[in-house]
Amino acid sequence: MAKSYDQKLEFILRTAARIFAEKSYHSTSMRDISRATNVSLAGLYHYCKSKEELLFLIQDNCFGRVLERLEQRLEGVEDPITKLGIFIENHLSFFAANMSEMKVLSHEAESLRGDLYTHVSTRKDNYTKLARQILREVQQTQESKEPIDLTVATYALFGMMNWIYNWYDPQGKLKVSDLASNLLKLFLNGFLVNRVDGHLHALPTESPSVWRLS
Repeated sequence: MAKSYDQKLEFILRTAARIFAEKSYHSTSMRDISRATNVSLAGLYHYCKSKEELLFLIQDNCFGRVLERLEQRLEGVEDPITKLGIFIENHLSFFAANMSEMKVLSHEAESLRGDLYTHVSTRKDNYTKLARQILREVQQTQESKEPIDLTVATYALFGMMNWIYNWYDPQGKLKVSDLASNLLKLFLNGFLVNRVDGHLHALPTESPSVWRLS
């Protein structure tokens, strides 16, 4: 009975994530989800009290699964760069299989309120801190006069990984393992392997106003 309940809830969460990703959370009604799942409104409310709780369950379930999988894969691993490779591959492979959920996590992060928001935000912070700690360990293996700021590095890494829902096709020619390998190389070495620091000082600076839309 519990297994059947869990499978039905997972089906509802996956369907709701797809609709939230397509229409946005605020433009979606419980009736939309009811029609898409063929579950009555009364049945939906048996699994979750509200649309907000449904959004919470999608986010909490995702972070719970990706963290549990990561912790298992990192157990016993000591090398920092290997850890980073595992972190990147784990993140990309999970969300490549859950693209709608990735879009919902990226776009609806601020849609939760109160304790629900706090709970998910805490999980997200813990995940971010783990990434930052791995990057700190990687950085400590290198001798650099001007180390990259860890906050910049951490959010740059997530920016690279979380943007894939806009362009990556899990059914395309590029496998997730190849995507992860390329992203790891790009993050650690840059687009050009040879150092280009001297050229950076010659780059012109422009006013931020050029990016404003008229």
